[in-house]
Amino acid sequence: MDIINYALQILPSLMQGALMTLQIFCWTIIGSLILGAILALGLVSRFGFLKKIISGYVWLMRGTPLLLQLIFVFYGLPTIHIIFPRYEAALFAFILNYAAYFAEIFRGGLQAVDQGQYEAGRVLQMSYWQITKSVVMPQVAKIVLPSLGNEVINLVKDSSLVYVIGLGDLLRAGNVAAARDVSLVPFILVGIIYLLLTAICTYFLRRVEKHYSYFR
Repeated sequence: MDIINYALQILPSLMQGALMTLQIFCWTIIGSLILGAILALGLVSRFGFLKKIISGYVWLMRGTPLLLQLIFVFYGLPTIHIIFPRYEAALFAFILNYAAYFAEIFRGGLQAVDQGQYEAGRVLQMSYWQITKSVVMPQVAKIVLPSLGNEVINLVKDSSLVYVIGLGDLLRAGNVAAARDVSLVPFILVGIIYLLLTAICTYFLRRVEKHYSYFR
């Protein structure tokens, strides 16, 4: 009974930390999906120089740890007089990192659509926008959804990395409570909350996949 009372006592602080985690998660998803889609178009473009620049960026972001990028943005950039507040530094690093992964996923999806789809659309006198919107993008969505889903789940867990720059996220709230009260209960509750967040994301991702399941 004491454990239950203690859990209820620390739950508000954990939920406040979870709110920060959700904010990082939501803004990162929005920003990185948009940037990733734009970068993917550059990766499949005919401009060789642009493709090389974007490929180098993707290689750099995917080849170095997100934790290192986060530390570099918050602690490294101020040495050249580029200063971000903690929250903005976290978003900047996360969006740049995940945009690189999404760019590669979208590139694969775009290249997986048969060129005959474009040709068939032109035969039907459809505009480029109509072909892209009604023919190509639904197929790309179907192709990339499983990979996007994996990255979304990873983002839920990676959001805990903002702890290293002092943001009051879920993991930091749990660590503070555990250190203060010398108890493992906060960590157990943190784990349960993370599991719930990933379960919710998995549910919605499966609903989206079901929506596009008519593209066999």
